[in-house]
Amino acid sequence: MEGSMREAHSRAQLLRLAAVLVVIAAGLALRRSGYAVDLPFVVVKYGGSALWGAMVYLLVALVLGKSPRAVIAVMALFMAIAVEFFRLYHTPRLDAFRLTTAGALLLGRIFSLWNMLAYAIGIAVVCAFDPARR
Repeated sequence: MEGSMREAHSRAQLLRLAAVLVVIAAGLALRRSGYAVDLPFVVVKYGGSALWGAMVYLLVALVLGKSPRAVIAVMALFMAIAVEFFRLYHTPRLDAFRLTTAGALLLGRIFSLWNMLAYAIGIAVVCAFDPARR
């Protein structure tokens, strides 16, 4: 019995890892090509933010593995909001990093309360469809 539980956990973690990769690819595609295919600003901007929140949930889920989904979701939301508030902190080196593609994708550039709502939506959706749900 214990072996099958361990196997189920490993399978769930593999599915979460695959989901992280899919979410990252979808977010990059949305941000890179969203306007080119005439998607509205709101879809590109906040869809990307929702996907970013979903990615944070999945990464936290990979680390916390066997924790309840609600705990993972709260931790992910806390981290996403912390990163958003970190946008209010400025140093020349940090601002230079934020101007790079990696900096913009990881930390963002401009503080927005709307981003926090998008993160919460992304986290809630991926939590509801978490591959490890029982």
